[in-house]
Amino acid sequence: MINPTIPIPAVEMLQLFSAILVKHGFTPEKAMQCAEVFTSNSIDGVYTHGVNRFPRFIEYIQKGYIDIHAEPTLKHHWGGIQQWDGNLGPGPLNATHATNSAMRLAQQQGIGCVSLANTNHWMRGGTYGWQAAKAGFVFIGFTNTTGLMPAWGAVDNKLGNNPLVIGLPYEQEAIVLDMAMSQYSFGALELADMKNEQLPVYGGFDTNGELTTSPGAIRTSRRPLPIGYWKGAGLSLLLDILAAVLSGGLSVHEISQQKTEMSVSQVFIAIDTKKLGNHSSITQVIKNIIDDYHQSTPENNKPITFPGERVLQTRQRNLQQGIPVLKDVWDTVIALNQ
Repeated sequence: MINPTIPIPAVEMLQLFSAILVKHGFTPEKAMQCAEVFTSNSIDGVYTHGVNRFPRFIEYIQKGYIDIHAEPTLKHHWGGIQQWDGNLGPGPLNATHATNSAMRLAQQQGIGCVSLANTNHWMRGGTYGWQAAKAGFVFIGFTNTTGLMPAWGAVDNKLGNNPLVIGLPYEQEAIVLDMAMSQYSFGALELADMKNEQLPVYGGFDTNGELTTSPGAIRTSRRPLPIGYWKGAGLSLLLDILAAVLSGGLSVHEISQQKTEMSVSQVFIAIDTKKLGNHSSITQVIKNIIDDYHQSTPENNKPITFPGERVLQTRQRNLQQGIPVLKDVWDTVIALNQ
């Protein structure tokens, strides 16, 4: 059975999200800030951490997993390093604050490293890559998660899929890599399952230990495939260790002992390239690299794009034609305002 999509104007989505958040106790200012993150994620085509995720965000507020009144507090500051406690506040607001703090430190020190302990899901990590890159900074950020993925050669979930984000300014926009350590995020698996679609490539194992393109089978087995097999598993482990060490917060195995994914640890690094000795040539260096990259010979006549390039195309289309939302999802969102 096909789950139909309907086009929703971005302004309508933003206003509805904001109204629902105010109804659930947010101040109008914080409601709009949070609504903008969910809406922009949806505009950019990351529906799994935009409109599709919004009902769960409200559910977590209702269950007390997210403290809407909490503000991050500074625990430690030395040089270009800051450690903050997110106090279980809304993840997107905490992450936006941390990104701004990292950029301020970078302006002062050349590089800023801000870590967050005890925070909540930041939704799309790429949001903060775009935020920093559009402001002129190189950005590196990562988060740990609850246990979602087995170590290579194992069957139980000891690793998070621990997304990594790398971004930098490019022309009037940005190059932004936003990737989970699993071949597909659980949000992407959920969306494909809802749309009754198979994955383009193997995404994990079924309950018989066989590689599969069925999102439902992977969700049942809870055995997603690490990117690069053992390499992605190793990178996931190191990102978890660094997130816990740099923030003084919880690691994946500790987060996994909780009733849901909460109190995660995150790291936000900003670099002010204006402080580099080769600053004047950076723009041309990047352009030369991308120009050469675009001259790749495509295998099937599809254009070769850099990370974030297709986002720009999706953004333009969704702003013009409306954001395609699964009707069942939109009905659920509307019900939150009734």
